[in-house]
Amino acid sequence: MPDFEKLIVGLGNPGSEYEHTAHNLGFMVVDRLAARHGIRVSRKECMALVGHGSIPPCRVVLAEPQTFMNLSGSSVQGLLVKYEIAAAAGLILIYDDLDLPWLSLRIRREGSAGGHNGVRSVIAAMGTQEFVRVRLGIDGGSGNRDGARIVLAKLSRARNKELDELLDYASQAVESIIADGAEKAMTRFNRRAGGLPEEEQ
Repeated sequence: MPDFEKLIVGLGNPGSEYEHTAHNLGFMVVDRLAARHGIRVSRKECMALVGHGSIPPCRVVLAEPQTFMNLSGSSVQGLLVKYEIAAAAGLILIYDDLDLPWLSLRIRREGSAGGHNGVRSVIAAMGTQEFVRVRLGIDGGSGNRDGARIVLAKLSRARNKELDELLDYASQAVESIIADGAEKAMTRFNRRAGGLPEEEQ
């Protein structure tokens, strides 16, 4: 088996009823990365759909855990062990974030789960918070909110019009992390809603 340097995991829920929901943005970004780099994400390994390929300058594994969001950690940990990748050096986790406005993106090198059950599961399984994550904002700023309804609702027509650009932007952010490192990628790609640069790193 070739040596792989990066494990890129998008979080989501399997099944047609969850397709095109905000909670599956992680899956969507992995699919977009796969399309951009000619990688087929179809192998079944460690309770995930997996694809092998290259995102310059690294050999990478793309993965979409099929365990449902709250149990993602066992799949991610299994893949890290299988491919002998250290979380701090090689894991990039992509997921939706209800605490950020829609269209915002934040890259971080470590941190808590922030109320995200999938991330909480990953941290618990690995025993560390030290890994790169790409957080995609999904909140519409509606004040009193029903989190479950927001994350599991189908994306609105307005958001669908903006989705393609968001997926390309997030894919470019991941590509920058791989090529240039998380620090430079944070400077280039962290942004608030509306495309404004994120001042706080």
